[in-house]
Amino acid sequence: MIDLRLLREDPDRVRASQRARGEDVALVDALLSADELRRSSGVRFDELRSEQKSLGKLIPKATPEERADLLKKADRLKADVKAADAAQDEADAEAKRLLLQLGNIVHEDVPVGGEEDFVVLETHGTIRDFAAEGFEPKDHLELGEALGAIDMERGAKVSGSRFYYLTGVGALLELALVNAAIAQATEAGFVPMLTPALVRPRAMEGTGFLGQAAENVYHLEKDDYYLVGTSEVPLAAYHMDEILDADKLPLRYAGFSPCFRREAGTYGKDTRGIFRVHQFDKVEMFSYVDPADAEAEHRRLLDWEKQWLTALDLPFQVIDVATGDLGSSASRKFDCEAWIPTQGKYRELTSASNCDGFQARRLSVRMRDGKKVQPLSTLNGTLCAVPRTIVAILENHQLADGSVRVPEVLRPYLGGREVLEPVSK
Repeated sequence: MIDLRLLREDPDRVRASQRARGEDVALVDALLSADELRRSSGVRFDELRSEQKSLGKLIPKATPEERADLLKKADRLKADVKAADAAQDEADAEAKRLLLQLGNIVHEDVPVGGEEDFVVLETHGTIRDFAAEGFEPKDHLELGEALGAIDMERGAKVSGSRFYYLTGVGALLELALVNAAIAQATEAGFVPMLTPALVRPRAMEGTGFLGQAAENVYHLEKDDYYLVGTSEVPLAAYHMDEILDADKLPLRYAGFSPCFRREAGTYGKDTRGIFRVHQFDKVEMFSYVDPADAEAEHRRLLDWEKQWLTALDLPFQVIDVATGDLGSSASRKFDCEAWIPTQGKYRELTSASNCDGFQARRLSVRMRDGKKVQPLSTLNGTLCAVPRTIVAILENHQLADGSVRVPEVLRPYLGGREVLEPVSK
């Protein structure tokens, strides 16, 4: 959540942020009114409670005649205090409800617009000219089936659409990717983590996934648990309700977990193969930092993602995501999009988001610098979303005979194998 002091001192900035996101600007004024009512009801309760305490001190000293009147007054005051307390709780709840609906304040440099209004910041690598090489590229599913690596048919039989099996070299390729990604993250100073896939509502709400993103979240109603769509959720909640020493920051974690997404609203989109699926594995970077270092950490996360994609020898571009496509928690987000030959365009492989103090306030994660205690900043960055990375590797590194060249960084994790060979024609 945002800092309420910012809302009070600069409501126009909050309105501008809402407008840039394409979200309800009226929410700002509703929250301002709710916040004023919350504060005034709190003052009213404190005044009545103070009067009640003062009256309580007078009663033992009063004469019998005075005591009767004071006791009547005490009864009335007791009822007023109870009503004021209830009004204060109600005002608090309403202000919190509205505050949780408000997205993070958009960074001033973020391009304004929707999904297609991003700005390309960098382009890396060389796009292959398959025509010059004398063959038409196959898509990842055709390649994967020939390699004995992907089985969509049985995935659908067992679990339904958008589920799959990785088999043979497909399973080995995933394990190689995960091990190589964790090795890079560990070398960069991240603590490797295996995180829970089921979390309580507060963890999911605290990271901002029960607002506009709720339609894509799986909820187990009987137990009131949520299946995570990213290990960002348990990593953000790892230090929930804790105060961290500023001199021990940054804290960096690399989480590996299964991820579950309903993909609501994407019917008919990316239905072929494993690009957009309901379950996948991912390595996620997560940082807790001093707010003064948040923007620099954001660039560092992006640099680690660029290092990873370069090691995989994938052509990619870096984009500055537009305001309407940020998600509620991020103030700014950079995506790395890899070139997918059979689609003839770049597609998202990794993201790096700066959430400032938005998640930290919701989860009550603070830092102590001397005597000062304040919310810190959290950031997250995808290092390897496995299925999409496999898509990019198969399509970009395919050879004319249907085999696929293995990027050098993965070879030690595949027994030194340089090429994946088809197992069927």
